[in-house]
Amino acid sequence: MAPTKSRWNAEEYAQHSSAQAQWARELIGKLALQGYETLLDIGCGDGKISAEIARIVATGRVTGLDSSAEMIRLAAESFPSEQYPNLTFILQDATAIHLEEVFDVVFSNAALHWVRDHAAVLRGIRNCLRPGGRILLQMGGRGNAGEVFAIINEMVIDTPLWRPYFAGFVPPYYFYGPEEYEPWLVQCGFRPNRIELIEKDMRHSGREGFRGWLKTTWFPYTDRLPVHLREPFLDKLVAAYTTVRPPDTNGKTHVRMMRLEVAATAV
Repeated sequence: MAPTKSRWNAEEYAQHSSAQAQWARELIGKLALQGYETLLDIGCGDGKISAEIARIVATGRVTGLDSSAEMIRLAAESFPSEQYPNLTFILQDATAIHLEEVFDVVFSNAALHWVRDHAAVLRGIRNCLRPGGRILLQMGGRGNAGEVFAIINEMVIDTPLWRPYFAGFVPPYYFYGPEEYEPWLVQCGFRPNRIELIEKDMRHSGREGFRGWLKTTWFPYTDRLPVHLREPFLDKLVAAYTTVRPPDTNGKTHVRMMRLEVAATAV
């Protein structure tokens, strides 16, 4: 069965991406920005992190790049050039980056696990990064959200009701490890500085917060289903997961995430 075309709901993502925003802020701290850098933010999404960086590099410039027209629309509306004169948003695919500007830093958070061909991404980055320029990328890595995937496979998809809709389905997530990433960096003109898998605890506000995250970022699964079955699918997944991992005493639902963090320098 052919799926309908997947599309981000930018407003829902802005509402249910607090963990990604927190991780992005932690990642920004590792850049130790001086305030004058030119920076490319790949997979900028709703633009709020690009805007935060633009405030830090007050005498520099930030370009937010995303392949989702909905995300770029929301970002441009939320952070207009009148208020953010050093911030620009561009609609472009990460595997086909073609920019005339040369950057000091390329940054990406919680985006590149949606991309299969990372060598293409790195070649595009290298073409618009000055020699000695830095990249700092963080994305879902090997083992990311493993318990959620296991429950979908074992308790949801493998039932007569759901199975027909997932015939031939391959999840569009690419979770790589350091041993895969290092050769790509070297081949594409980078000196690897640090490549590591980092475990993160993603916390949601109870079952509803967890459900909102699933609805927003796991749409490749729900888009396989007729509209009238999407809510029941999410209900079953939330019930199955929170049976195994119930909310804590503060009402938070936890998901064990693995992030691949990549720091390198252009040679």
